[in-house]
Amino acid sequence: MSQQKIRNLTTLVALRNTEVERLQTEMAEKASVRERYQKNLERLTSLYTNSGASGNLHPALAGNCGDYKQAVMAMADSHRLDLHMHEADMAVSQQALNKAWAKREVMDMVLTKEQKVFAQEKNVKERKQHDELATQLWLRGQK
Repeated sequence: MSQQKIRNLTTLVALRNTEVERLQTEMAEKASVRERYQKNLERLTSLYTNSGASGNLHPALAGNCGDYKQAVMAMADSHRLDLHMHEADMAVSQQALNKAWAKREVMDMVLTKEQKVFAQEKNVKERKQHDELATQLWLRGQK
């Protein structure tokens, strides 16, 4: 019975490990996406800051330049909002990862405890067998 219980616990720990690894991979992918968002925001910011002053230009060009800056700034704002939403999603995923990790650790502690109990029971049985053999040998020697 104990061996079956240990086998079942080992399977559960392996499943928890798989879940933790899956969530870690998911978090790594989300971190990569966050980095892309941040780099894109930096590029968009540099695009509208480096486009130059529009006041020195011909009125038609100044209008185009202003429209360009507004469009790029609006795109950057939209991107910033998407980044905040993505970071909120990452926070939820991080909580799920923390919960899965804690569950795995608890299962691992239970498995370790059961293995120790099984090893102690096995040790007690072996000692009893050795004691019985020694007693039988001693009794035979007394005859």
